[in-house]
Amino acid sequence: MTIADILLIAFGLIAIGAALAVVTTSRIVRAGLWLAVSFAGVAASVLVMTAELLAWVLVLIYVGAIVVLLLFATMLTQAPTDASAQMDRNRWPGVIIAAGVGLGLGAVFTGAIGWSRVDLAGVEPGSPAVLGEQIFAHWVLPFELLSLLLLSALIGSVMIATQGTRKRVD
Repeated sequence: MTIADILLIAFGLIAIGAALAVVTTSRIVRAGLWLAVSFAGVAASVLVMTAELLAWVLVLIYVGAIVVLLLFATMLTQAPTDASAQMDRNRWPGVIIAAGVGLGLGAVFTGAIGWSRVDLAGVEPGSPAVLGEQIFAHWVLPFELLSLLLLSALIGSVMIATQGTRKRVD
């Protein structure tokens, strides 16, 4: 086991632990901060795999833009940041649905992409040319699905936020 393997495992555990903290915390601001830690763990894992460009893009886009946008939107809308009885629901249906969707997406991605290896003969690892060619030639579908997932999460959060304001006005 090399030092890179140990670092990869450590950063992976940090990312997974922070992701679990995102979904288990009852305060939305803390969830946003844990989300930043999770994204940073993923970026550090990618950096260990010598894909510097992708790691810094993850830091700039996810940590620098999306998490900051979520935190500013939460704070500017003056949404309640404490745990509330309105959000205290039975979590088992959500857990079952999330597990089913996760397994289904994993099966679809594995079936569509497979366990293929990318031939990097003669190319330096983490090269922007290889990364761009792989993204736009072979990985377009996963990136588009990720953008749809983020869009649906944004629409869902706006719907939840507007339902809360409607109830307070009435």
